[in-house]
Amino acid sequence: MQNEGGNKHATTACDIGFIGLGVMGSNLTMNLVDHGYRVACFDLDQHKVDAILVKDASERDANAEPRVEGCSSYTELLSKLKAPHLIILSVPAGDPVDHVCNHLIDAGIHADDIVVDTGNSLWTDSVAREEQYKGKFIFFSTAVSGGEVGARFGPSLMPSGNPYAWTRIEPVLKAIAAKVDPETGKPLESFVPGKPILEGEPCATYIGPVGAGHYVKMVHNGIEYADMQLICETYHVMREALQMSPSDIAAVFRRWNEGKLNSYLMEISAEVLDQLDPDTKQPLVDVILDRAGQKGTGLWTAVSALQVGSPAQTITSAVFARSISSLKDERVAASKVLSGPEPVVHSDEQKEDIINKLEQALYCSKICAYAQGFQLMAIAAKEHGWQLEFGEIAKIWRAGCIIRAVFLQSISKAYENNEELSNLLMDPFFAEQISEFQSDWRQSIAQATIAGVPCPAMMSSLSYYDSYRTAVLPANLLQGQRDFFGAHTYQRVDKPAGKKYHLEWSDPQRPQTSIKR
Repeated sequence: MQNEGGNKHATTACDIGFIGLGVMGSNLTMNLVDHGYRVACFDLDQHKVDAILVKDASERDANAEPRVEGCSSYTELLSKLKAPHLIILSVPAGDPVDHVCNHLIDAGIHADDIVVDTGNSLWTDSVAREEQYKGKFIFFSTAVSGGEVGARFGPSLMPSGNPYAWTRIEPVLKAIAAKVDPETGKPLESFVPGKPILEGEPCATYIGPVGAGHYVKMVHNGIEYADMQLICETYHVMREALQMSPSDIAAVFRRWNEGKLNSYLMEISAEVLDQLDPDTKQPLVDVILDRAGQKGTGLWTAVSALQVGSPAQTITSAVFARSISSLKDERVAASKVLSGPEPVVHSDEQKEDIINKLEQALYCSKICAYAQGFQLMAIAAKEHGWQLEFGEIAKIWRAGCIIRAVFLQSISKAYENNEELSNLLMDPFFAEQISEFQSDWRQSIAQATIAGVPCPAMMSSLSYYDSYRTAVLPANLLQGQRDFFGAHTYQRVDKPAGKKYHLEWSDPQRPQTSIKR
């Protein structure tokens, strides 16, 4: 294959085949050609094939040869590729992936050809597909984060699958991935077609066996749900309890974005809050219906956390927050019946104090959300036999993805300094940060509760922190209850671990109680 600096016109054969030219697929294709790869493209919709050819013509020099070749069939696509073939798919998850794979088999794909799924597939589907297509071709997957802009100018990539296939794919994925300044952890960005970033650390690393990459991307999306919800709850407190305007909150978010909360999500939240509706000239956020949608990856993360027994309550609370937002009609009816606390008027000085505390509350809550995500990956890795490099995973999330943030530089350092780190909260830096700011965190949540503003994700983060730091939890009573009604047994603190005990209760169905009058 040819990359930067190579003679890309030395042969008419294309380096890469690309199937699926929707928004993500067309942008990934143009990213590939910007890095010197010649691409043969196919889509069931001929208009999309024509559109990518027009786009290529508009972005290259007038006297330069085409970098994209359109194909009208799977057979034609294979015929235009260098052998062994490398084919990238950008099609909807589920049946469409198998539809394409089966058509490639019919078209004559070879056993040493590689097919790379870049869709938002459920990780278990990727595991099944590697086995299903073994001997026909090498099925590989790479999760892609960053949306259409990331796909065009540098996404975060989480590849997993056959190690041999990775040796062939690695130069391609590291070329098109987002790049980061290794010293600062900040993205190196260019949004000019044909002028890609070539220096810096690429946001792509081999995750592990097939399925591992999509699992990591799934957790990434779960953290994304939590991060977004935490920002929204912070906005809600300022809007409802402090009666601040969207533009005033945007100004606060921009100030926070200059410090430790610097992130893509904080940046765009300020942009959204400052945007006026073209029709009404009112703040756009005030005319957007407060009913949130979801595509399932946050739900997958919550389900997986329950399945492996990993506490991820901030992520799960963020999923439930979207669920309750969907009950719009019920909430409107309930708002007319169910009462809340009387509003409290705050002075300007009090408002500023609350805002300053909210910054620390958001920061501490965010630490716990990420801690839950990394803990979930660690537990899943043990269950599935994966060797996940958490420092590297944090690094590839520093740019090109939705949760990109300077905060991830500290996370990568935490795992680099201690590869056996059991939980992000146990890292000295993060333990010190929460110790310093937890008073503000607790006061912010208390004030939100007194004001009647729901903060489920922020409260869940604090509950997670308090539970994790508590040596003795009330699960001892819970185990007693379970043994009482179901003989589920319990362990003892004064006996060897693992040995089970059961008490013969007097009457487990009808407890005897003595009431003194």
